[in-house]
Amino acid sequence: MPFIPHTQADVDEMLAAIGADSIDALFDEIPAALRIKSLAGIPEALNEMQIGRLMQTRAQRDGRPLNFIGAGAYEHHIPAAVWSIVTRGEFYSAYTPYQAEASQGTLQLLYEYQTMMASLTGMQVSNASLYDGASALAEACLMAVRAHRRSKSARILVPAAVNPIYLEVARAIAEGQNLNFEIVPYEPGSGTTQPASLDQYGGQDITAVVVQQPNFFGLLEDVDAITDWAHTNNALAIAVVNPLSLALLKPPGEWGAKGVDIVVGDGQPLGVPMSSGGPFFGFMTTRMEHVRQMPGRIIGRTLDLDGKPGFTLTLQAREQHIRRSKATSNICTNQGLLVTAATIHMSLLGSEGLENVAAASQAQTTKLIAALTKIKGVKLAFSGPRFHEAVLQLEHSVEPVLEALARKNVIGGFDLTRRYPELGNALLVCATEMRTDEDIATYAAALQAVLAQV
Repeated sequence: MPFIPHTQADVDEMLAAIGADSIDALFDEIPAALRIKSLAGIPEALNEMQIGRLMQTRAQRDGRPLNFIGAGAYEHHIPAAVWSIVTRGEFYSAYTPYQAEASQGTLQLLYEYQTMMASLTGMQVSNASLYDGASALAEACLMAVRAHRRSKSARILVPAAVNPIYLEVARAIAEGQNLNFEIVPYEPGSGTTQPASLDQYGGQDITAVVVQQPNFFGLLEDVDAITDWAHTNNALAIAVVNPLSLALLKPPGEWGAKGVDIVVGDGQPLGVPMSSGGPFFGFMTTRMEHVRQMPGRIIGRTLDLDGKPGFTLTLQAREQHIRRSKATSNICTNQGLLVTAATIHMSLLGSEGLENVAAASQAQTTKLIAALTKIKGVKLAFSGPRFHEAVLQLEHSVEPVLEALARKNVIGGFDLTRRYPELGNALLVCATEMRTDEDIATYAAALQAVLAQV
């Protein structure tokens, strides 16, 4: 809590009311031999002003660089009201809502979140979150194996342009459970997965096909053709999406003739700060026919004996969350606080606000590409339609360029050299609505100066 209001008089009054002599008396069940005698090495407590100054000093060490990196974590504006509400005690310290009669506020918020995510993705049902986007992909693949009982191969086709970190996590979680991930190459000229590249798998036993929109390069895939290919070949279709992009793009529930079967992604763009890489939260939506195979909490709305509406965990036994051997998932972490932030964030912005943020991000990325590609030695790798990321190719090694930019207080992007060596000296850059025209000009000037020196 940001403020503890108890004075010594308040403490004395509370102790008198419960008949205790001191705070220490509340812990008299702990044997004396197990109690520490002192806190050697621990400094004296600081007052509010002192601790505020200490934290500001430490935060300033990180600086406030201009950020042009994306790759799965995005710097968006978060209205101050979001975390002011999230950090209220009833949300901040709420426990898992197993006891419905004591958790109606939390359950209603999660129900509203599920409704929003189902609407945003164009699907029928949502869970109340998973650990993060990467583990959500792993869970979707495991879910596909359970849901697609006619398939015996546990083969998952994954385009090479899917976030490589997501793929690493999916392999770490699911390959030990006998899933087989097979990589489908992207077309070098376009940076996207060509539906024709799937034809070699036609007629084979494929459990599921993954497609990311936009893909890791920021480009838009032919999701209709890939989704239809999966269904024509008796495979399930799994979509990995940036939720903000769905304010502009067609939702996965409308891809192809029937829509995808499972949608996952990371909810970080929806009111969650980057926070040095986490915590974030993963989301998952699906068709009603697969709901009993979906991991994570599911909140339902019902009526009590008096006909009043109420909310409760539904469609799953409690073993889903507390007994590994009985659960559909071994990940039972619910990022409830982050989901709360996302729900408030989406409520405040509304559909029009989300669309404005997405459109502004896309527009600023277009300006960023135009500014950077004017610099000698910088070119755009792929020219197709995109959301708010792009791949640039440099004439020099990326790592020293990024290091030099960092010294100029600019985080220049994500080095693709190790993940995609075939692209050469490739750099993934990103702009959101947070990047102004002045920011872009600052980056362009810094990059031009750096390239002139390396």
